[in-house]
Order: sequence, then structure tokens, then C-alpha cells
Amino acid sequence: MAINVRIPTPLRKLTQEKDVVQGAGATLAEMIEGLEREFPGLKDRLCDETGDLRRFVNIYINGEDVRFQQGLETVLSGNEEISIVPAVAGGC
Repeated sequence: MAINVRIPTPLRKLTQEKDVVQGAGATLAEMIEGLEREFPGLKDRLCDETGDLRRFVNIYINGEDVRFQQGLETVLSGNEEISIVPAVAGGC
């Protein structure tokens, strides 16, 4: 089964303007590597130079923040819905 990955507007230029793409992998890290092969530059937007998730990027698997799971090592079964959500900061 393919994993549905929801792409936020700022990253859609990397996915040919697609708002949902298909991913695959046994873990979130493997899925991101696969997306990088299909959509070069996407991993750099999600992960920092050490390979960890960037602080301003939130990834949810079936509505659960991966930071409260196993992060990039979160195991995927193949029927998840993944949402990439850029953090929003601001104030008055």
C-alpha cells in the first residue's frame, strides 16, 4: 500500500504543485529518502545537516506528531496518512 503524504503549499514547487504524493518505506526516514529520489530537494527542506527533522517542520502520522513517537525511526505499516506542516510563528 502507498502512504498518502500531504504537502504544504511552500513545498509544492518541489512536487510539481501536487498537494498529495505517494510515499513508501518501512520507517519515516526511509519514506523521506524515497520522496527525495522522486522530488529532489524535499529532504533538505525537512531535515537539517545532521539528518534530524528541522525545528520548524512538524510531521504528523495519522494526526500524531512524530516527535512524540520515534521521530524519523517511526515504523510505517503502509496505510498511514502523513501531513507535513511548517511551523508558524508570529505575534502582535
